[in-house]
Amino acid sequence: MGRPEKIRLGDILVAQKVISLEQLKLTLDLQKKSGRRLGRVLIEQGFATDEQICEAISRQLGIPYVNLKSYNFNPELVRRLPEALARRFRALVLEDRKSDLLIGMADPTDLFAFDEIARTLKRDLQAAVVNEAMLVQTIDRIYRRTEQISGLAKELERDLGDAYVDFGALGAGVGAEDAPVVRLLQNVFEDAIQVNASDVHFEPQEANLQIRFRIDGALMPQTESDSRIGPAVALRLKLMAGLDISEKRLPQDGRLTVKVRDQVIDVRMSTMPTQYGESVVLRLLNRRATLQSLDSLGMPANMLVRFREIIRRTSGMVLVTGPTGSGKTTTLYAALAEVNTDDRKIITVEDPVEYRLAGVNQVQVNEKIELSFARVLRSALRQDPDIILVGEIRDEETAQIGLRAALTGHLVLSTLHTKDAISTPIRLIDMGAHAYMVASSVHAVVAQRLLRVICESCAEPYQPEAAEARWLAAELGEGWKDRAYQHGRGCSHCNGSGFAGRTGVYEMLEMTPELARAASRADTHEFLVAARPQLEGKRLTDRALELVLAGRTTVAEAIAVSTQVDD
Repeated sequence: MGRPEKIRLGDILVAQKVISLEQLKLTLDLQKKSGRRLGRVLIEQGFATDEQICEAISRQLGIPYVNLKSYNFNPELVRRLPEALARRFRALVLEDRKSDLLIGMADPTDLFAFDEIARTLKRDLQAAVVNEAMLVQTIDRIYRRTEQISGLAKELERDLGDAYVDFGALGAGVGAEDAPVVRLLQNVFEDAIQVNASDVHFEPQEANLQIRFRIDGALMPQTESDSRIGPAVALRLKLMAGLDISEKRLPQDGRLTVKVRDQVIDVRMSTMPTQYGESVVLRLLNRRATLQSLDSLGMPANMLVRFREIIRRTSGMVLVTGPTGSGKTTTLYAALAEVNTDDRKIITVEDPVEYRLAGVNQVQVNEKIELSFARVLRSALRQDPDIILVGEIRDEETAQIGLRAALTGHLVLSTLHTKDAISTPIRLIDMGAHAYMVASSVHAVVAQRLLRVICESCAEPYQPEAAEARWLAAELGEGWKDRAYQHGRGCSHCNGSGFAGRTGVYEMLEMTPELARAASRADTHEFLVAARPQLEGKRLTDRALELVLAGRTTVAEAIAVSTQVDD
């Protein structure tokens, strides 16, 4: 059995000249004050990277260093070690080598952990060192609750039998958390948060209830259960959201809050009657969602410089446009975070409030009590704001108030549903806004989309299909054949999808004096002719194509953007 020896990490790093003796002494002092592990403090101080620490331990102990980023896991093999032990000992089963099991450990010098894992698995072990951050991500990804959810769904089916059960009463009784429907929903929420799903869909079909997650913009099946549990799940969620449990014929909207793994998740809930029962969709909004910076969004450098200049102006309107789920709110909040200083008063009017930002006055609209965008916006203008963020311009009244505020010394940030930047000023005029106000108030329009990024762990070259080749030929000419193209074949890191995460593509239209004059005449054709040269080579499609040629996304993803814009 390849039982490792106990070593002193600091001494190893000094001996291998990864850190200096002075840096070690400083880190040890900080460690005593914080009580945190030495490796973590070294990384936080910038004295060493995760990679350097892993390689140093690997050399000292004579054990392999396994880079989990490119490692293709066997989920069944990994799950031989119970999740609780994997998390407690920060370890993963990597490989069955007949004579022993290769175990990846964040701390292979933890002899107690090594012995406990060997006792649990009843096999000889060989340790390997792995990056701790990557290990935790892998545990979250592989120890999914799919089987648990399916088991709870079957338990709920058995409880239901053919009789009606009042699941609404479950919330009132002691031990309600043990009821199958409650545990089923708890596991669904935990799994959704674990895989970073934005939405959860409960869809009743003729023979089953389908549960699907939206991950990176694409719907992924989670599990299927007997259709009889659909009403019980819908009823329980309605109770949690305070909706009318007796009304099953009309759509309803509500909100609820759930606590999952010490994270508070705000949930927007929508129900809709379908042929086989009520379809329920939950939009998950994590209060701890990390606020992104403008630098991390993926805007081209020259656009980012101009965008930063525009959002520092004292008045005018800046619009971010795109379909639902294209990251508009993330972009606006990244902009807000940049201009959120002590000398500025910022008010946001949203439905719902998606991010929490310290020092900002955030208002959530509520149509049920007639607290509409327009009403809150009017009130906000009397609060002496410098900057106003309007979650969405939905109607003529909101558009008129926002444009007037932009004319009278306020910076107004908002979103609009249009396909590209060039059509946005025209859309405002179509909504009933006066052309001269649009021309005078709107300073810039940013259009954006989110593209899925190819998984680095399974990226490989491929030959575009016939339809993709035709599109590439139209965009690049005959030169498309001389380029290399990538896709993800699917692996354990990306749950077989070939993609891991998303990135933004952007185009920006600045309202120059020439464009403002064209817009003020409300002549659509004249405005389009004047605006097109500004976006030449900088359209959403051009940006998507750049990502394809850089090997970061697929041709199919770029075509999807092109199709949306050209429709």
